[in-house]
Amino acid sequence: MTRDGAVEDNLTEGTSERISKRLEDAQLIAPHDAEPSDIAEEVRRRRQLSPDELENAEGQTIAETQSADTVPEYKPGELPVSENTASYSPHPEVHHTPRVDYGRAFADNAFTGKVSRPRAERQIDGNAVLERAAETSAEMPNFGEETPSSRRIERLERKSQKAHERLDAAREKLPTKKVLKKERVFDEETGKGKTRLHFEDELKVPKGQSKLQFEADKTVRKVGDTLASGIHGKLHEVEQENSGVEAAHKTEIAGETILRHHQHHKEHSANKPFEKVSKLEQRAEAADRKLHFEKTVAENPEMKSSRANMNKHYQKQQIKKEYAAARKAGSQTAGSAVKSTGKSVKEKAADKVKEFFSKNKKVFLWLGAGLMILVLLAAGISSCTAMFTSTGSSIIASSYLSEDDAMTGAEAQYCQMEAELQDYLDNYESTHDYDEYHYDLDEIEHDPYVLISILSALHEGVFTLDDVQSTLDMLFDKQYILTEDVEVEVRYRTETRTGTTTVTDPETGETSTETYTYEVEVPYNYYICTVTLENFDLSHVPIYMMSEDQLSMYSAYMSTLGNREDLFPGSQYVDKYITNPPDDYTVNPAYLSDEKFATLLTEAEKYLGYPYVWGGSNPSTSFDCSGFVSYVLTNSGLVNTGRLGAQGLYNVCTPVSSSDAKPGDLVFFVGTYDTPGVSHVGIYVGDGVMLHCGDPIQYSSINTSYWQSHFYAFGRPAY
Repeated sequence: MTRDGAVEDNLTEGTSERISKRLEDAQLIAPHDAEPSDIAEEVRRRRQLSPDELENAEGQTIAETQSADTVPEYKPGELPVSENTASYSPHPEVHHTPRVDYGRAFADNAFTGKVSRPRAERQIDGNAVLERAAETSAEMPNFGEETPSSRRIERLERKSQKAHERLDAAREKLPTKKVLKKERVFDEETGKGKTRLHFEDELKVPKGQSKLQFEADKTVRKVGDTLASGIHGKLHEVEQENSGVEAAHKTEIAGETILRHHQHHKEHSANKPFEKVSKLEQRAEAADRKLHFEKTVAENPEMKSSRANMNKHYQKQQIKKEYAAARKAGSQTAGSAVKSTGKSVKEKAADKVKEFFSKNKKVFLWLGAGLMILVLLAAGISSCTAMFTSTGSSIIASSYLSEDDAMTGAEAQYCQMEAELQDYLDNYESTHDYDEYHYDLDEIEHDPYVLISILSALHEGVFTLDDVQSTLDMLFDKQYILTEDVEVEVRYRTETRTGTTTVTDPETGETSTETYTYEVEVPYNYYICTVTLENFDLSHVPIYMMSEDQLSMYSAYMSTLGNREDLFPGSQYVDKYITNPPDDYTVNPAYLSDEKFATLLTEAEKYLGYPYVWGGSNPSTSFDCSGFVSYVLTNSGLVNTGRLGAQGLYNVCTPVSSSDAKPGDLVFFVGTYDTPGVSHVGIYVGDGVMLHCGDPIQYSSINTSYWQSHFYAFGRPAY
């Protein structure tokens, strides 16, 4: 539907036909001696333009519609290529006002929307931008050395010059790529031709879509969305019965979200430089047109002085004639379109269909595979639902998708903030004036993978350095808690003072003054400053500020280090997860004769290798030590403990001596971090080994010096 009524477009033939009876809007046409002010009044009545818009439109009309016997013709909106485009001179032999068709040109601009400033399209066709740059006013107008005739013209010249400078700067920033080129040269000495290869810089131009391709992609997206909805629905029906399926399904959803945001970010980044060039070209053209009009009017003042009345009756008659001629010409053009081609409409349509299928082979293959999977799901094969978390989706869901510069830049900025904090503490006494200082300072440190995983989860997988400025400040404030407590004590010091007394000589009766010294206790304020820095540990921050979906994304990133172990090779996680992962361990098969222990171990081993996430309590978010044990006890069906901490788990267990401990008991530790009571818990599997949520979830010996120094007790749940 257009403003002229309903229009039927034939995409295969490239033709269109109006199917409604609504009359088209006619273009106003004035006699050659029409007066622009009358036209402006007519347009103001129809369009309600502002005075500034009318002035610009009138100026553009006069500058663009001068008759062919005085200046070369050119299309509206373009500047002529000749060197004299900025001025206008009457015919040397005829000294009268040039005949200008004000009515036609001004009405054309007003009613076709050309008066308002055009906007760049959201999806830019890079090739079209470059062709437009070559055809339109790519060169800055030559203002010469002449002094502008008025301040207004001088101001417009400056605006035009700045617009072109910005346009040139934007063109220089267009992305380029290296392309291998072949060059055929002739060697005169040997008389043979040679082919030389060399690299050239070419612009990385984003390609636009045809109408047919756009409609095809839209249809494919609709089918894909329907298919995805069906698959996710089937998965949701069975995920409550299997925690592994639930975790895999949430991971897949997170991966799809990350991929979608990455694709949008990539498309926007590719189009952004060309959008900027397109906008700046339009602004430069607008500035040139306005300058051209002002110069023309300044050199030809008679253009505004001689204006005649518009004959409305003549105008209406002329509109009718041109409207009828336009309709006739349009029908003839459409009718002769098929005759001018060698193929029939059916043949052309068949070619288009073949071309579409050849370009979208992969899409239809994927759709076919998806439909087959949906049929299998509908048949009730719920046990195969885990297959939908394909390797590709899992890799995408757990990979850092931001640019390396953004990630390394964020890490460098966070390190700089830590360095400033350290410098503040190192010079604390030189910048403060207290009598006594006490320090209780945690170490200033963080792991870069924890930081990048948090930023990626909070920003849906993709971020730039500008995006995370406020997030970095927020994370720094949550990790480092600096307190400065000043205590004032009233103390006393002994001071020696001097006094005088009058002494009378008993014999002579004469008096004299003598001095003496004495000591007094004087009170004063004594300032004691205690500086405390708590490093809350950046890995403990996510549970307090993330939703469950974000925590799930954070867990996925940490489990693989974003598939970028090369990004920060000095991180301790590279050694724990990649270089020296936990050793495999096989529980003594004899212990599995106990059905309860076998059930407990089967559930617990599902999560081997999951990363340690502070506060985590389920597979989608991963676990901490108590969250892991609570989840395994509850989901194995042996003991429904709910979500308990390490101390809470000890409280619901019956204490067991080390000599009576058996596989399936829990083992508790204290002092593994700064917290009162029990601080760590694991599942004892016999032979001095426990299965616990270390970092990652793994088997560990409890007979090492570290665990023995923190050992507290064994406990037996109420199986």
